[in-house]
Amino acid sequence: MFEEATQYTPGGVNSPARTFRAVGGTPFFVDRAEGAYVYDLDGNPYVDYVGTWGPAILGHAHPKIVKAVQEKAALGTSFGIPNPLEVTMAKRVCEAVPSVEKVRMVNSGTEATMSAIRLARGYTNRDKIIKFEGCYHGHVDSLLVKAGSGALTVGSPNSAGVPAAFTEHTVVLPFNDEEAVKQAFETYKGEIAGIILEPVPANSGLYPPKPGYLDSLREITRREGALLIFDEVMTGFRLAWGGAQEVFGVSPDLSCFGKIIGGGLPVGAFGGRDDIMDQTSPTGPVYQAGTLSGNPLAMAAGITALEELRSGEAYQQLEKSGAKLEEGILDAAKQVGLPVQINRLGSMFCLFFTDSPVRNFNDATKSDRDRFAKFFHGMLDRGVYLAPSQFETGFLSTAHKDDEEIEKTIRVVREVFKEL
Repeated sequence: MFEEATQYTPGGVNSPARTFRAVGGTPFFVDRAEGAYVYDLDGNPYVDYVGTWGPAILGHAHPKIVKAVQEKAALGTSFGIPNPLEVTMAKRVCEAVPSVEKVRMVNSGTEATMSAIRLARGYTNRDKIIKFEGCYHGHVDSLLVKAGSGALTVGSPNSAGVPAAFTEHTVVLPFNDEEAVKQAFETYKGEIAGIILEPVPANSGLYPPKPGYLDSLREITRREGALLIFDEVMTGFRLAWGGAQEVFGVSPDLSCFGKIIGGGLPVGAFGGRDDIMDQTSPTGPVYQAGTLSGNPLAMAAGITALEELRSGEAYQQLEKSGAKLEEGILDAAKQVGLPVQINRLGSMFCLFFTDSPVRNFNDATKSDRDRFAKFFHGMLDRGVYLAPSQFETGFLSTAHKDDEEIEKTIRVVREVFKEL
């Protein structure tokens, strides 16, 4: 199947994250998924810790989500006209995230971040945006930037096809470095429209913000008249009902969402304060549009997923399962003397083969990637699927049961660690 796919699709995949180039080998193709498992074309089951890269917080093919999509599909798959589910979704997001007073639905996380940055520039009448090394915000031209070695680097494109002029207003800084942010605002006085970041970077491994770091970003942006943008495409409705901003107690001006709010269907959203969001068309001069935005199937799936998460019980279960998995992996590493670090927040986790703490992108790159590749294939051969890259995050779901999938995974980790 992969050989055939390479004849018709670049690299045989429709997203580069799905390729096995970072670990070697050939990606498998999925026939179906249910609960905590995906099944390949030969019917082999794998305990899945990718979870369609985050959305499957309730597991695959959740019965209520499937039913909601089936019922709505029978009434029409797309309208291009306002439908009531868009309003319900907007209300749910605003209720869950106090910093969001109005929200605009889009079709992907990339659209959400792209639109939020355009809005920040239009609202402030400034051009420059600060982003951080290792924070991924979709394939937006101005954000595909490769960071330099210094604490303050004006971006240069990190992808062919992106003119240098598109990134000249992107300032790339190291994550968890308050002094670098202060220096940037001094260097570009009155020019910075905003800061965009994953409050918990999860696209170059996973590493949390140090205590007080997000508060410092909130303080400096407020003082300098810039906007603070949280990219919560991954963390939104996963770390907590109110996302990372609830966990860390920091309210941004704009927030971007995706993944979970679509229940597994394509979706994105950006939202924030009334006065900022009202600058978006048709009420304001910042243009944004989308034919499939607020698609009824995506809204039905997302609303159903949010209803299942609303009580908070799911987050308690996920924390318990995450703690058990983390403890089991660290114990297995200790038994054989492997240098392993695990960064985990709730149901998100990443294992690094290094003896040093991982606090930013530079630390993450010091991990032993060859050892990770062997670890990945050892796990896959035993029926446990992790993301095929050292620099991706693992995701738990409520379908991962402590006495079944979690215990099985720990047993398999022990076996593979002994081989390593």
